[in-house]
Amino acid sequence: MGKSSDNSKKALTDIVKEIAYQPEKRLEHFRSLSSDQKSSTFEHLSPYVQQDILEKLKTDELVELLDHFDFHGAEKMLARIKDSKKRDRISKLLRSELKEKAEYFLRFHPKASLNLLSFNYLLLADDKTVGDVADAMEAHYRETDHMPEVLVHKEGRCVGEVHPGKLIRENIRTPLAKLISPVKKVFYQDQVHEIIDIFKKSRHNKVVVLDTDDSIVGIIYADDVLQLISKEKTSALYNLAGVSESEHTSDGVLEKVHHRYKWLIINLGTAFLAAGVVGLFENTLSQLVILAVYMPIVAGMGGNAATQTLAVTVRGITVGEISLKNGMPAIRREVGAGLINGFITGSIVAIVATFWNGNPLLGFVIGMALVINLVIAGFFGALIPLVMKSLGKDPATSATIFITTATDVFGFFAFLGMATLILL
Repeated sequence: MGKSSDNSKKALTDIVKEIAYQPEKRLEHFRSLSSDQKSSTFEHLSPYVQQDILEKLKTDELVELLDHFDFHGAEKMLARIKDSKKRDRISKLLRSELKEKAEYFLRFHPKASLNLLSFNYLLLADDKTVGDVADAMEAHYRETDHMPEVLVHKEGRCVGEVHPGKLIRENIRTPLAKLISPVKKVFYQDQVHEIIDIFKKSRHNKVVVLDTDDSIVGIIYADDVLQLISKEKTSALYNLAGVSESEHTSDGVLEKVHHRYKWLIINLGTAFLAAGVVGLFENTLSQLVILAVYMPIVAGMGGNAATQTLAVTVRGITVGEISLKNGMPAIRREVGAGLINGFITGSIVAIVATFWNGNPLLGFVIGMALVINLVIAGFFGALIPLVMKSLGKDPATSATIFITTATDVFGFFAFLGMATLILL
């Protein structure tokens, strides 16, 4: 391990010498390096040689180089470029890249944006010493009024972090390579639920977000993510009820009406659909009045089962686990769960109806109606929020209105239809 480290240091030293002492081939040598090597080599060059390279590199090459430095280090390097037009172009390109990556953070919460991402860190080479870190931290604090995280890279790749407590106890000549602690790293394209699971299932208080080229995008802290997820759940609860998240108990009567009346009117319209289905079986109900006693059971069980499925599906959508494209397995599982739960609850109500009314056929009809309705609840409870999301709508916003309508319409049709065929 030590021999390998010595060899890499020797190789780095040789590269630095070639670039420093051969000005006519300086740019050629530097361009021949990999992205990681460029950043680590650049740090070991003299300010004069650095300036020469900064002035001669093309815009896209400078963007690639700056991308491998911490946020504040990149800002300082950018300020050293004398050509103001070139500097502005680089700045715009860097902002554009950062904006593109910001879309990743929006998946946590619509209001997350870049507030979720921290740039308060230093990125130092592993051969830097404790004294170097102390100087860098002091300079960073003077500029930002914040103490930074200390991340360590080896040949341009982040290899861990150094805790401030370790720095206090060590000699100022101690190299950072001896003090490195592992840090959890993720790529900015990783699924949101994977990031959330890291924080939920382990003690990691932060993760370092990497770009596809292993450069650091920033740091995400567990508290910030979990707080956003908590807000998302609160928002989902309001949406499931069909009310505005901005509504409070202290709001006036008219303000409450304003937040709710639209969804209630939609609910009224869908309720007429269920009423229309019942109206089709008016003759059946007039001959078998007892059916009216069991209709609330069919509607209530279907609605409750659908709401359970909806809650699970909305959570899956919120954390990025499922979408309409990959949602079919989830829909099948919900339908399967509805089928089994339908047989369990249907058997219970069938037994009760048989003994209560002395009619086994009535028990069979109500039992089968529950089985059918819970299957329908599982299907629509999973499908509707996925469809709404694919259409660019909030998957939770009053989905219960459409789902309970589906369970009422199909549930009543199954119950009264079977009663007409079997009991009359």
